[in-house]
Amino acid sequence: MKNRRDFLKSGLAVSGAVLATKIVPAFAADSQFPKGTIYTKDSPGRWAKKVASHSPMVTIQGNQVTIETRHGMSEKHYIVKHTLVSGDRKVLGERTFYSSDKRAVSVFKIEGKHRVLYATSFCNKHDLWVTEFTM
Repeated sequence: MKNRRDFLKSGLAVSGAVLATKIVPAFAADSQFPKGTIYTKDSPGRWAKKVASHSPMVTIQGNQVTIETRHGMSEKHYIVKHTLVSGDRKVLGERTFYSSDKRAVSVFKIEGKHRVLYATSFCNKHDLWVTEFTM
């Protein structure tokens, strides 16, 4: 029975990471997702006290975008993934993290021109967070 539980846990973690990648492009186009499924700094919903540690912070230097989530990384609570999505629904980059990683920081080089971009941060306990920004 333990193998079945481990399989289900692994499947849920992978599903969550895939869900984060798939939700953001749709979010970028319109906001048809139910309230409480995607969080932002300005709309943190039930996680209002988690904004500072969960909302992805973006730094731009030339064509390089750095996404950082100032969140502790432990076996039970950590940032699972960062994704960078263009306004036209293309995933420009993604990075998966592990509980053993010291920090949740991703660096992406951007090719071409993009007006609007979205940085995502998926926490294994506090859901999907999105920061919209322009270059």
